[in-house]
Amino acid sequence: MRYSKQDAKNWAKANWHGLCNVIIPSYTADLKRLNEKAIRHDVRHNIELGYWGALLVSEAATTDAEYVQFMEIAVDEAKGRHNLMLHGSFDTAADIIRMSKIAERVGMEGILLSHPNSLYPTTAEQVLDYIKHICANTDLAVCTFAAPHWNYQRIHPSGYPNYALLESAKIPNVVACKYEVGGISSHYDFWLQNRDTGVLYSDPMEQHFPISVEVFGQQWAGTSGFECFGDASPKMFKLLREGKHQEAMDLYWRIEPARQMRAAISAQSAGANYIHRYVWKFWAWLHGYNGGPLRQPVNKISDGQMRQSRDAMIKAGFQIKDESFSDFFIGRNPVD
Repeated sequence: MRYSKQDAKNWAKANWHGLCNVIIPSYTADLKRLNEKAIRHDVRHNIELGYWGALLVSEAATTDAEYVQFMEIAVDEAKGRHNLMLHGSFDTAADIIRMSKIAERVGMEGILLSHPNSLYPTTAEQVLDYIKHICANTDLAVCTFAAPHWNYQRIHPSGYPNYALLESAKIPNVVACKYEVGGISSHYDFWLQNRDTGVLYSDPMEQHFPISVEVFGQQWAGTSGFECFGDASPKMFKLLREGKHQEAMDLYWRIEPARQMRAAISAQSAGANYIHRYVWKFWAWLHGYNGGPLRQPVNKISDGQMRQSRDAMIKAGFQIKDESFSDFFIGRNPVD
């Protein structure tokens, strides 16, 4: 690890700049093993497109041993040129802690802290206790995660109690907060309360970047499937950070057809509280990532969704190859 637990906030302030997207693991054709060649391809392509780093998705039916291998392959391919985040989404808090200890040794940059499906806190204090417990048992830099699908509306109407986030900001290795609950007023309220804590504010909603960067001073955004927009997302974010508003907005409006497509397709699985990983992997494939088959359980992807996606990206000005949809399920680096 390149930082100490006590210095994690200063490290993040100095080094976490740009966009952190996601890399979904790739498998061999029979879905029995990880496809190392494909994973290395995706890490290299992520670097080429200008991303700060990537979250290595753990919600794709990998075994624990495979997820460790996934981390090892990605870190080895990155060779210090790229920042990789542990997806702290496992069955229990004990599982998250165990995997974070391995991630420390492997050389991961930090952890996006999810909440186990079986966790059912009834007070903001219990949410805070959970965050404290994880942070006390890992030396990784922690990005807390306020999301509506945790089902915490019973605790706060926004979907996540600010109290837990603001109190956890006092923990040395809490360095960022991925905030995506409520509307823009909720974001503004949280930003006002959080801005002097030393914890980076991260709004992962790409469509909010003109506000979150130019008004809230956001320097790092993660994590999300920004690869849906290829290299346009990191370019737009960088332009906004450099004060080149009009150039950024020209790019913003150019890719609007892809943005509308993403919103429309995402709405089809609303209520499932489960990201459509096949669609995300297809969007990435259209922009040159590996693609390839995914294990069950995973949402099915239809020809209609694939056509809608490709047509919108072409309309948005992306240079999309004219490839058969069947090629997506094979992947760019097939291994038997």
